Amino acid sequence: MSNQTFDKVPPVFSFQRCMLVTDGAFFNLIDGKFIDHPLPVIRHGLRGTQNVSDASGDSARNAERNVSNIQQTESAKTAANATGAVVTFGLRMLDLKDSLFACAADDVQTTKAVRESVLDFVERAKGSDGLVEVSQRIARNVANGSWLWRNRTSAKTIKIDIVEAVDNEKPMLTFDALSIPMNHFRDISADEKSLADILANGLRGDRDASIHVRATITFGVSGSVEVFPSQAYIEDKPQGFARPLYKLSGTLNRERGDNTEGVREMGQAGLRDQKISNRLRTIDTWYKEFDLVGRPQPIEPNGASLDLMQFFRSDRGGDSAASLFARLNAIDPSSPDGMYVIGSLIRGGVIVSKSEKKAAKAKAKSDAASEATSEVTE
Repeated sequence: MSNQTFDKVPPVFSFQRCMLVTDGAFFNLIDGKFIDHPLPVIRHGLRGTQNVSDASGDSARNAERNVSNIQQTESAKTAANATGAVVTFGLRMLDLKDSLFACAADDVQTTKAVRESVLDFVERAKGSDGLVEVSQRIARNVANGSWLWRNRTSAKTIKIDIVEAVDNEKPMLTFDALSIPMNHFRDISADEKSLADILANGLRGDRDASIHVRATITFGVSGSVEVFPSQAYIEDKPQGFARPLYKLSGTLNRERGDNTEGVREMGQAGLRDQKISNRLRTIDTWYKEFDLVGRPQPIEPNGASLDLMQFFRSDRGGDSAASLFARLNAIDPSSPDGMYVIGSLIRGGVIVSKSEKKAAKAKAKSDAASEATSEVTE
């Protein structure tokens, strides 16, 4: 093992994800069955109310305005005869040794040395307690159903089954999701450890270490209940179209009611794989402000938190992904820094130091100025 460290990571330095996650699929639970009952996204009209007044504060002018807000929107609800909802996704961990995707420093010798530092760290990580800890944390986030996001909040009960196939009735493991904490990773249960063993084996190179996750949700009320798939982004959204939702399939070509209702089933409701994987990798309690904030953050190169609109890691603080990857040879995989690096390898993505970002922006600005000058000259 070399003790060499580097001033910064190479300008080209990227990793592929080592956590393969499928989109989550929503189903209705009817008479104890779900596989033949996909839960659809419904497009329909909505008459709401305006939630802003005239900026001038003119009360007479505001009184004359139409406060109605006519919209086309999409929502997803369980069937009227459903007793709950089921959400499923597939999960497989990939071999950490294949994580490095691109590495190009300013010279061949440095490129080779950086590559070797990554491969050496991976080999040390595979047999480390750090890999076990990271796997247990991801397993807990599978078991506690936090990947259901808002659907977890509205649930009365959530049963998480770990199965070999989506429609397999006999689970390998079962968890009561609402009884498992989301903000710490203490007191890992035997079943969580069993699930973590599968994940860790995948990271060590076992290609058969894959699972399917099935969440069965009840809401404590009868009737049609709204569920929350991912929202979809549509460029140039038509005026009056309020909220597009993510769909796993195309139009189901079924109408509810007559044409005057204008209600259509657009496709099966889904949770995006990015949304699920973001929650599964929310395991970072090693950042400096954890004792103050009190909750894990997603593994991100600079510790970015959308919830808190804050970066918890930085090059200046020496704890960003770029800072740590530059000194991999000096990092113990079972240390807090080492476990964060293992999480970063699982996440994948481009690792860039702040100085490289500034240089890239400056170059782009210079190139744009040169192009403009050239056009004027011509």
